[in-house]
Amino acid sequence: MLRRPNTLLTGAIAAAAVTLASSAQAERTLQEYRYFRALSIDLQGRIPTRDEIARFEQPTFNVEAWVDEKLSQPAYAERLRTLYMDLLRLEVTAAVQFNPASIVLRRQQILGPDGTPTYVYYRFNQRRRRAETDGDFCFTNAESGITIDASGNARGTPTRVTQAVLDANTVEVRPWWLYRDYRATAPSDRFNATTWATRFPNFNPVTGLQREVDNMTQTMTVRVCREEASTAATGTVYFANRARPATPPFGRIINIPSETTWARTNAGTSIACTSDVAYRSTTDCGCGPGLERCMPGSSNSNNPQAFNFPTRTPLGPDDPLDSANQAQDDWNLFWWSQETQRYLEHLVSDDRDFREVLTGRDTWINGPLATFYKHHQPASCCSNAAIGLGYVQPENLFDTTRVPASLLPHDTNTWTRVADRGARAAGILTMPAFLMKYGSRRSRAHVLYNAFLCREFTADNVALMPSTESNLMVRPGCAACHRTLEPLAAYFTRVTENDWTWLPATRFPTMNPACGGTSVTAMSANCRTFYDPAFSTSAMGMLRSAYGSTDNADAGPAGAGRAITQSAEFAPCAVENVAESFLGRQLGPDDDAMKRALTTAFTGSNYRMRALVRAMVLSDAYRNSNNLRPDAWRTGATP
Repeated sequence: MLRRPNTLLTGAIAAAAVTLASSAQAERTLQEYRYFRALSIDLQGRIPTRDEIARFEQPTFNVEAWVDEKLSQPAYAERLRTLYMDLLRLEVTAAVQFNPASIVLRRQQILGPDGTPTYVYYRFNQRRRRAETDGDFCFTNAESGITIDASGNARGTPTRVTQAVLDANTVEVRPWWLYRDYRATAPSDRFNATTWATRFPNFNPVTGLQREVDNMTQTMTVRVCREEASTAATGTVYFANRARPATPPFGRIINIPSETTWARTNAGTSIACTSDVAYRSTTDCGCGPGLERCMPGSSNSNNPQAFNFPTRTPLGPDDPLDSANQAQDDWNLFWWSQETQRYLEHLVSDDRDFREVLTGRDTWINGPLATFYKHHQPASCCSNAAIGLGYVQPENLFDTTRVPASLLPHDTNTWTRVADRGARAAGILTMPAFLMKYGSRRSRAHVLYNAFLCREFTADNVALMPSTESNLMVRPGCAACHRTLEPLAAYFTRVTENDWTWLPATRFPTMNPACGGTSVTAMSANCRTFYDPAFSTSAMGMLRSAYGSTDNADAGPAGAGRAITQSAEFAPCAVENVAESFLGRQLGPDDDAMKRALTTAFTGSNYRMRALVRAMVLSDAYRNSNNLRPDAWRTGATP
């Protein structure tokens, strides 16, 4: 699309143009004014001021020096960051959810010993030593008068919980969402809406988390079920050795958790408390000091409200369009997008090799992201099928030992560079925003092919015929696209779909003799989750998606980053993306010479965006793109 010309110049430019002929200053043409205005919009994000126009009109004005000056300022980096965020569509939407039960603290109202309503926080399916409450709320119907179903609906009429029962089953805690110094012996730095808005922007617990049931009294401590209040870093696998009844006993609605073969075999084994496995398999693993491993919830739903923060931030979190009470899982989603934006912006502002967009091992994180990577990242692992194959403690894409210990959940405005996330890091390819936005392995491959090689999949002009061929790389009508797509998708074989859990080769070899079987019935249920009977043999199971290329499967996302950036099409594609954005139109055959020149400038600078943009805005094509007659915009006429 053509850039709309400036037919109604600002008052400052119009006045300057009228008096230009009689001015003692350097003569400027209308085209030059248009050019300068376009430069200002593209490199500063706004039209030029009167003072800037006056400077432009001086005989000594040097446009190249002016461009160099602007290329070292934040507005330019924001311009390029926005270009790629839009291209990749990396704003994480409400369609994505991340609320594993092990980090979700629900809240239930009960009657205290004196008859006063009070809140108790708990996790659904938490293992407990009492059979009456195992996997359920920490009070029975006989003790509290209520019973809770899986959706969080309380049934019955609340009765007073005795002091002895209350003390035996709950603990009072000063939680992280209300106290900055929650790890202290006696936390005192409590949330204050006035001062914290400056200290920790966008950190604002919903009103329901700040007040007691009467909605007036400030909450100073929260009461939480005793198991959830555990601060232990490790626990032991719990096996109660009891049969699961056919119907829930003790007046329960939710049945007692079933005893797994894995728990029986591994009873008493030590396990880290950060994974979902620990939450479901021990009675020792809670939410940690100040409940830091869990997200607060202001209701008893599966995804309760937690924080008030912006829902739309076109200019960044400091300039939102609105702010609202939002569900628990939206908190992490919000900061995932911010991490990707910071990474892209620093990549450009620091004028680093742009290939690092897909290969860099560094990132920028703040307090909420540090909390996510330390405590929430492992919580999506591991499924019963993974446990069945011996995968209990997740190996993360982001090495949690690299997370700065100084960052606390409240540090929303403190951004720290992590120089190395670990061996599996690969630019944006291993960031949650990318992996959750593009949940399937094929969608991840497609966006790479399109955004970084500027190529699209085009099917052969053949009729699709019925076929039993499982290999899409050879199936007629599918091969044209899939012979390229499947090998690219294979790079993400070891990253689970709609998640970031890494499948290590030690537990999940590409060809696994323990998972043989060429049909759904022949392959074990645990294996079928990760291995594909269609590409397996009776003796060996093949990891899902690896059939496109077993070498690529073992190379992982880092291999995808290397392959894409080493492609001959990577640099021309980056040039095309930037040029089309700055010119406001698609490139055509007449632009080939310009594209070659810009590609040379880009690669000659060791893939620095600053050199590319400089060459772009100083080119004749860019100068002339703003010199259209008014009717050219409306009718498509020639300049």
